[in-house]
Amino acid sequence: MKLVFADSFYFFALLNQHEAPHAKAVAFANSFAGTMVTTAWVLTEVADGMAKPIHRELFLQLHSELQSSSGVRIAPCSDELYQRGIEFYGQRLDKEWSLTDCISFLVMSDFRVTEALTGDRHFEQAGFVALLK
Repeated sequence: MKLVFADSFYFFALLNQHEAPHAKAVAFANSFAGTMVTTAWVLTEVADGMAKPIHRELFLQLHSELQSSSGVRIAPCSDELYQRGIEFYGQRLDKEWSLTDCISFLVMSDFRVTEALTGDRHFEQAGFVALLK
């Protein structure tokens, strides 16, 4: 089964028709038949970005759809994964990778995922394929 990682970049592109990669994100969403992996940290970033009252329902609808989909795996927040993320973050002092990115990279490695729904060059720096570039 095909696995792909969904970064906040993808969700923002999907939710906002004014984003440049919106069409790519929608086309992917309409055609992908595998399993999408993401993290609770990524979804926190999306919720934070959709915090204005006018956008909250849109995020809540997305979150509900993701949780109820059999084709989506959401890696939960855990102390163990957080600590691994902190360690990885500390090992990459030469990078501008966010802690959420570091945790995403670890989850991708754990699930053996090589492709990410993102346009973020940090994923490429970490050795992954950014599908929305």
